[in-house]
Amino acid sequence: MPAQRQALDPQRWHFQHGPIDLVIQADGDTAGVQSAHELAWNTFQTILPNLVRELAQLRQAVQPTSPNPLRGAIARSMWQACAPLAHPCPTQPEGFITAMAAVAGAVAQAVLACYQRAGIARAWVNNGGDIALHLTPDTSVRIGLVSDIARAWGASPLSDLVLDGALHISADMPVRGVATSGWRGRSQSLGIADSVTVLAASAAQADAAATLIANAVNVDDPRIVRQPANQLRDDADLGPRLVTVDVPPLSPAQIERALARGRAYAHQLQTQGLIHAALLCCQGQIEVAGHEACLA
Repeated sequence: MPAQRQALDPQRWHFQHGPIDLVIQADGDTAGVQSAHELAWNTFQTILPNLVRELAQLRQAVQPTSPNPLRGAIARSMWQACAPLAHPCPTQPEGFITAMAAVAGAVAQAVLACYQRAGIARAWVNNGGDIALHLTPDTSVRIGLVSDIARAWGASPLSDLVLDGALHISADMPVRGVATSGWRGRSQSLGIADSVTVLAASAAQADAAATLIANAVNVDDPRIVRQPANQLRDDADLGPRLVTVDVPPLSPAQIERALARGRAYAHQLQTQGLIHAALLCCQGQIEVAGHEACLA
């Protein structure tokens, strides 16, 4: 099926192509916004075919000591976002990551580049919750936080959305990407976090880091249901690694141990300058790693 688009209002568009599903908003002068939307649409139509051509390599483990093996601009940016994370550590003993860990953020980032031009005051591209931001001086954006979509909508999708909190990101902050991962999300996770939201310099960096921090939020309990990733999804880049499919109610002590593991890894990434902050959520408990000034 070819790429499709729908105008939501004069500032917002919905672009969809296969698994890529974007909501885009831009604020600025009318001509500049319209021109940027058209440029973004022309760019968007090329993204999925280009990624598919390199899919086999994108699903391979990133080897940080080797040159970037990818050719396309988005594919290369995915690898570059993941390479600094491909190192063993106590919470990630394998040091395993594939470039696919950054795909949603990298796609959002590539489309956002069409809006980084004169006439656009601010813009954002939301790719299923992974968001790339363009902010000019004195602008800001508020992003709602939801750890459990089913609970947030309540009994009906027509009910008011219940937010767990919000992020306030201003132009003077070193944050242009926000991404969320967890076992409840659309991607597979090795951990038990309901959600891990990461703020970073780019959406691709935030996406890759959120994936690994969410993996690190973990605890041993025989009641947690895990299955090989490739039995749940034929195209899983995690292969036979066990991913989480159900988490029962855990004790406060278990939740704290799991969050502590994730928090320690997030602090490590923040110390290395790879992320700005992370918000970790597990069964009603929340931990913040890094800068809290962004929490609204």
